[in-house]
Amino acid sequence: MAARIENVVTHGTFSLDGGTWEVDNNVWIVGDDTECVVIDAAHDADAILAAIGERTLKAVLLTHAHDDHIDAVAAVRAATGAPVLLHEADRMLWDEVYPDTAPSSGFADGQVIPVAGIELGVLHTPGHSPGAVCFTAPALGTVFSGDTLFNGGPGATGRSYSDFPTIIESITAKLLTLPADTVVRTGHGDSTTIGAEAPHLEEWIARGH
Repeated sequence: MAARIENVVTHGTFSLDGGTWEVDNNVWIVGDDTECVVIDAAHDADAILAAIGERTLKAVLLTHAHDDHIDAVAAVRAATGAPVLLHEADRMLWDEVYPDTAPSSGFADGQVIPVAGIELGVLHTPGHSPGAVCFTAPALGTVFSGDTLFNGGPGATGRSYSDFPTIIESITAKLLTLPADTVVRTGHGDSTTIGAEAPHLEEWIARGH
């Protein structure tokens, strides 16, 4: 029962700074036939729970706390009892969605989370938000990048709590140092690889986003 990656695409809205946009989100499930973790519980708890099935959900791991990545957390947590992990630096964003509840615990840079016989490594990658993290899965040749790195460049930094020089530093120091064939599984849109994105770093810096 080797660990595998599953993808559920969900649809909903993202709201921040007085604006609201329709978005499709990638929900990633990492596990085997008996246990798994969910990376970002977005929009559609029923679809996420259906994908989990009868497996034990060990944790909901959040790449950051923008509402489109956490709006199904309460329902998934209620149905499974799974702990919810979020970097403490994003707590203000969480509190806008869930003012009366708290995540189960935070993340530390370099933390290792075991699931289904493999390890997910936590990389603190601020910029898109202060508490943004990515999860490496070396055994699966993958990094789950949330909204830090996309197919085509960095995540957005034009809204509250974001900063472009910070996200560039995070991507340069934490992501572009991964093996070139590492598959980048993103929070929205198509996957890419570190090798496909790395040559464009100077272009991103020049354009400023």
